[in-house]
Amino acid sequence: MKLVTTAQMRELDRRTIELGTPGIELMERAGRGIARILLERHRAACKRGVLVVAGRGNNGGDGFVVARLLAKRGIRCRVVLLGERSALRGDARTNADRWAKARGSVREVASLDDATRTELARELAGAGLVLDGIFGSGLARPVEGLASEVIASINAASAGENRARMRVERMRARKGKRAAADTGPPPVVVAIDVPSGLDADTGLPLGIAVRAQATITLGAHKPGLVLPSAQAYVGELALVEIGLAEEALASVEPAGTRGDADELAALVPGRDAAAHKGSNGHLLIVAGSVGKSGAAILCGRAALRGGAGLVTVACAAEILPIVASSMPELMTDPLPERFVEGEWRARLEGKAALVVGPGLGTSASAQQLVRWLVARAGVPMVVDADGLNALASDLAVLRRASAPVVLTPHPGEMSRLTGLATTDVQAQRIEHARALARDTGAVVVLKGSGTIVAAPDERWSINASGGPLLGVGGTGDVLAGLVGSLLAQGLPPYDAARLGVFLHGRAGDLLAVQLGDAGLLASQLADELPVARRTLAAGDDTIAGK
Repeated sequence: MKLVTTAQMRELDRRTIELGTPGIELMERAGRGIARILLERHRAACKRGVLVVAGRGNNGGDGFVVARLLAKRGIRCRVVLLGERSALRGDARTNADRWAKARGSVREVASLDDATRTELARELAGAGLVLDGIFGSGLARPVEGLASEVIASINAASAGENRARMRVERMRARKGKRAAADTGPPPVVVAIDVPSGLDADTGLPLGIAVRAQATITLGAHKPGLVLPSAQAYVGELALVEIGLAEEALASVEPAGTRGDADELAALVPGRDAAAHKGSNGHLLIVAGSVGKSGAAILCGRAALRGGAGLVTVACAAEILPIVASSMPELMTDPLPERFVEGEWRARLEGKAALVVGPGLGTSASAQQLVRWLVARAGVPMVVDADGLNALASDLAVLRRASAPVVLTPHPGEMSRLTGLATTDVQAQRIEHARALARDTGAVVVLKGSGTIVAAPDERWSINASGGPLLGVGGTGDVLAGLVGSLLAQGLPPYDAARLGVFLHGRAGDLLAVQLGDAGLLASQLADELPVARRTLAAGDDTIAGK
């Protein structure tokens, strides 16, 4: 799934109009598509009446088109306009006039006093479907004033709060007599393009945002709509193609994608009938220290389960017996007490890829080793955990790397690498991952819900798989081993990272069917990787939405 930023969407619209498609036609196409989806997916709610809440821009204009088209199909529609119709301009004004000419109802709301607030609550509570057309994807400022109050009222209606309040008022008005039961459900809230108040690029609310049960986005998918942080606002997501010009689409090629099964299945490495352990890649893992043998074991286990032909774990001599006895399939190599370049040259001979860092420790010798491996190893590598901590004070070494590097920080490690607060990292996950990739020349995997994978050449992806079951110690070690395994099998770094992240999450999704959202052991996750790989390659879509 391709993703376009707000700026790219604005450019696509502009170029399409310049190439001969009038804006009024784009708005009509949007309205037709929205009306069709509403009747297909929310017909029962529409039959109870539709209330369009329109802003003064093109998003509101789309709402007027939908109201007119639904009314032609016999659906009772009303429009609440935030502002005065005389203040509308351009295509939005044209479609407001068309709605008025068709004798459509428009109630202008310029401010909310007590009486207007109560009447709006009644209208929202009485609707079967509320169509949010207040703001579009271009909103970049905090929501305030009238719009903020109206959004709060829409959310209250969706939660059933307005109905309860109206029922109490009727009971009081009847002096204690029992009011007639209001058996209708709360209205279904559907957003046009982007839930009003939600940042279309970051998926975060700009103060307050509409909590929609469904969002019908226009022209192309926006990154903020597919980030997990936005799910409570977006609901079910649908796309309406509005006929953007092919020439415009060719000139504004989106760099971002949503990493889902349709996109990533083709990346799964195939196996030749004559394949053998040597041809499937030999991965060297430099990991583990006293008290952290599990990190090395999980990393190695995931590498083997991820398809590497051979895996050697180089770990502290004190824990080598533990690592060696954990899996007979793992080869082991004791880390020397002091660094000798010639010994490491020999150790790297014949290795297709490298993972460095899980549980390695933060001693001066460990940090020296990490920096030398990045600068001199000459094989593609994953740097994780303590390996990232070793680089945090000297990111320049990444710009001198001897081979491609994949960094796999969680938000706290990302904070140490960038000097930003963790909250700032989380607020702009896509941009900060992209910036670190540009600055270092490495592929960056910013872990967390909706993991971001960013490449130095500006490509980026939001992962679609995984869930809360993965929130347990050791799953990051599994991911590092899996991505290293895919590097050893010959995948380019960006593809290895995207596929590894997706398979990691997909394995979690498969296990969630059995376990629910808690109780996972990271070793279980590693052992589920072959099933995740097989089902992805076979096009098995039994995991809904994944």
